[in-house]
Amino acid sequence: MTYKASYDNLTKIITIGVTILFAFICFAPIIIIKNGSEDRSPIFTVVALISVYFISYGFSTKAYQLKQDEVIIQRLLGNVKIKRSEILSIEIIEKEQMGWLIRTFGVGGLFGYWGRFSSSKLGSMTWYATRKNKIVLITKINNKKIVITPDEMEQFVADFNSSTIY
Repeated sequence: MTYKASYDNLTKIITIGVTILFAFICFAPIIIIKNGSEDRSPIFTVVALISVYFISYGFSTKAYQLKQDEVIIQRLLGNVKIKRSEILSIEIIEKEQMGWLIRTFGVGGLFGYWGRFSSSKLGSMTWYATRKNKIVLITKINNKKIVITPDEMEQFVADFNSSTIY
């Protein structure tokens, strides 16, 4: 079964804001070059920003899928598969249960939240999220923690815990 991964309002605002900012920054060097400048170094800025933008989109979460033997986090640039046998627990947690949260390596708002994060209460974790609420915490048997944010989080957890998974 597939579960949607919708953006929250903050993700939408950050994504729109970064899109406008990147467009403005990319547009300025093009005008400078068209006006006869011999300096081509602004092209590197444009290429870097466009690369960051599309890589962020490619690694962002599109949906979550439950299968008989695994949980799949769907992304354009490679799905993440977690074997059911590797999962110790799966639970819904409240935002407050995280404590202070800091991004250690990843994306924090542009097309969602993915990468490595650290929580004052839960420790190090990997996020494949599109929002900062509706949090489902997957704890693996090696104590690694993964955060996902399916729209129907209660149904996701119930379906995972049932014996009939699609």
